[in-house]
Amino acid sequence: MNENMEMEPIAETENFTVVKTVDENGAIYHIELGGVSLHLMPEEWEEFVLLVKAADK
Repeated sequence: MNENMEMEPIAETENFTVVKTVDENGAIYHIELGGVSLHLMPEEWEEFVLLVKAADK
């Protein structure tokens, strides 16, 4: 991992984790869902959050 990278835990449950990393190139959101990992740019992250909120209605 890049030593200039900052890691910020966003949320964690027993089975899932969301971490935000920031380096000189910007932010990436890492979503660990069991055996699946998603790596999203900020615009994709915002859309993903909206998707999850809509699914929870």
